[in-house]
Amino acid sequence: MATIDEFKNIDLRVGKIIEVEVHEKAKKPIYKFKVDLGELGIRDIASGIRDDYTKEELIGKEVVVVANLEPKDIAGFISNGMILAGEDDEKIALLTLDRELKPGSKIL
Repeated sequence: MATIDEFKNIDLRVGKIIEVEVHEKAKKPIYKFKVDLGELGIRDIASGIRDDYTKEELIGKEVVVVANLEPKDIAGFISNGMILAGEDDEKIALLTLDRELKPGSKIL
């Protein structure tokens, strides 16, 4: 179990997807994103949701991003965050907002 203090260390932010590309060098079906995090800047983030979403579905979508993860090298692409999603046996669904907020807004 995580304590509330441990959970508070996770910086969740609203991110707006502004660019999507296929990560050709990855072994798994991955997209490379440019995500606007407002005052935190534009982040490069990789995500393995390519089988579940087209690039066109993703542009402009507001998502929940873990903004304070250590960077991770994914087949030569440095990912600086994580886009959150849920998964069941059949599909993946991005965590999105029910109303618009500015990119970079904190998730409470």
